Amino acid sequence: MAQVEATTERIIAADAETVFDALADYKDVRGKVLPPHFSEYEVREGGDGEGTLVHWKLQATSKRVRDCLLEVTEPTDGQLVEKDRNSSMVTTWT
Repeated sequence: MAQVEATTERIIAADAETVFDALADYKDVRGKVLPPHFSEYEVREGGDGEGTLVHWKLQATSKRVRDCLLEVTEPTDGQLVEKDRNSSMVTTWT
């Protein structure tokens, strides 16, 4: 299967540290800001950045639902990486 890469950018009226902290807060923030394409959100380990294990289902298309189990790492300052244990999907936040 071919590799698919997507990039997006958003401007948020807050300082970078505040935004990063919100993205890394899987316990209290992330589940509340996900769009309706995500369901069955559950933090299984951790909940704050590095070491978090989080599960959700992603309605990838009208007929395809992806069951995601993501391990979260912070390989460098200001970078959050989510690697899906169930696929080759990787999401990097910077």
